[in-house]
Amino acid sequence: MTRIVAGTVGGRRIEVPRSGTRPTSERVREALFARLEHYGVLDGARVLDLCAGSGALGLEAASRGAGDVTLVDSSRTASEICRRNIRALGLRGLRVVTAKAAAFLTGAAGAPVDLVLIDPPYELAEEGLTAILIPLTRSEDPWLAPRAVVVVERSTRSPEPAWPQGLGRFADKRYGETTLWFAEPL
Repeated sequence: MTRIVAGTVGGRRIEVPRSGTRPTSERVREALFARLEHYGVLDGARVLDLCAGSGALGLEAASRGAGDVTLVDSSRTASEICRRNIRALGLRGLRVVTAKAAAFLTGAAGAPVDLVLIDPPYELAEEGLTAILIPLTRSEDPWLAPRAVVVVERSTRSPEPAWPQGLGRFADKRYGETTLWFAEPL
């Protein structure tokens, strides 16, 4: 069972795709969002949840006060589950896009975002992760607001992400098999 940890819909269950996803554990989400609240990036934030799966990270952000959340996943099944979760929770200000994260990011950006949550499959090669990170740092039509936070969730066995020019790590935290990497625009 996966549920929203806290906020306006805290404690409510969400649906998870039967295969192909690995939802972030409640323990990790609780710690992650406590840290994000401490950084002051959630209230009214514009959020991108890339490789969204069930949408657990983006839904948690919306429950905790984010104002605009976009869930992006390449799987039609995962995207439909995200839509069902949004309807079931009654949250507003969310949209779902069915696209590969890197392809979505190479398109035109809207207003710069305050928070980017990237939780790709653990087996995604480092080159695949880099292909997602690079478009975030483009100088024309930027994705990132000046004080944005980018969070990458990876297996503890994976190396630190290869941060592209313009994005720098400022923290990391390990939770069992999961490591969260935090970066910001330079």
